[in-house]
Amino acid sequence: MNTLSPSVHSPKTVKRRTSTRRRPSYLPPVQNQETHDAALHAIRKCLKGRTSYDAFPVSFRLIVLDTKLNVKKALQCLLLNGVVSAPLWNSDKSKFAGMLTVLDIIHLIQYYYDTANYEAAAADVETFRLESLRDIEKSLGVPTPPMLREHPSSTLYEASKVLIQTHARRLPLLDYDTETGQEVIISVLTQYRLLKFIAINCTREIQQLHLSLRKLKIGTYVSSTPPPQTPENHNPYWPIATATLNTPVFEVVHMFSERAISAVPIIDEDGVVVNLYETVDVITLVRLGAYQSLDLTISEALNQRSPDFPGVVICTAGDSLGTLLQLIKKRRVHRFVVVEGEEEEKKGGKKGRLLGIITLSDVLRYVIGEVKNEAVESIEEIASDKPPSPDVTS
Repeated sequence: MNTLSPSVHSPKTVKRRTSTRRRPSYLPPVQNQETHDAALHAIRKCLKGRTSYDAFPVSFRLIVLDTKLNVKKALQCLLLNGVVSAPLWNSDKSKFAGMLTVLDIIHLIQYYYDTANYEAAAADVETFRLESLRDIEKSLGVPTPPMLREHPSSTLYEASKVLIQTHARRLPLLDYDTETGQEVIISVLTQYRLLKFIAINCTREIQQLHLSLRKLKIGTYVSSTPPPQTPENHNPYWPIATATLNTPVFEVVHMFSERAISAVPIIDEDGVVVNLYETVDVITLVRLGAYQSLDLTISEALNQRSPDFPGVVICTAGDSLGTLLQLIKKRRVHRFVVVEGEEEEKKGGKKGRLLGIITLSDVLRYVIGEVKNEAVESIEEIASDKPPSPDVTS
């Protein structure tokens, strides 16, 4: 595991040989709520003056999948290119058709696990087309994802607002061909790319985001009071979904689908975080056709994990928001697992025990601030030939 807590280096004092007088120390500016809020205001101002084009990397590739493609080939394409999502294109109508994400595949796995045997599932995935994924969602009773889009020339602040309003992790950027008027998929702006842009371009402001996560209350934390009507075998770490090394993989798959989450902390009998099981781990099993592996325990499934797994990024409630953004600048991070540290240990806690989860959504929501919810059109509305509502940003 990777510990996030930075080491603190005391300023060095140089003694003069010709005098016993102590040299004055140069302390950093006073760090308080006022300087913290000023830094957030400056970051938001920066995002309002930059467009989504500015967040594009110097070189990138865009994977677009036709809705006629079958699921197995789509999965192979995603994994071979090292991505976990891709825009969909309806070739019949020559228009954007939404996004394929890992959660779509999780829904598909749960549907087949509940309604068919292994042989039928394996055979169907060979021919099942991406255009039929929405029917699976209806069968499971999960909400249809909204049809998100923004123009690349829109500001990063506006793009951030759309991501926050819809709880989405990525935002397709679309333009229109000046000659044909048809839609053109330009790129996909992810939460990670947006936060990394902030980390790279707002270095001075990030250094002022010094207040602790404990004070800012960013993320989801273990509740001290159980939910009403709690069953006898309730989760002591509610509202965070957890599992142990002995939990069957499919139980975790059900958590992914039911809660629309992408990772579950794996804890021991004392609640200490020992690992993290992610949706990508399940996708690897499906691509290999190992549907029987869903009956394995988490411990057994982790043995099949790719050796290049980057590890679990952990932090404590005493770390600062600036520290998190600095780490996002250095490496690809999707979430932070908050564990009890020395301060909690002094109060009778246990070092390393699960305390909370901070997602990139949580970080972005705090940095951008309060955003009013606005109507966002669904995929079903887009699929119809009716023009989009004038209230929807397109």
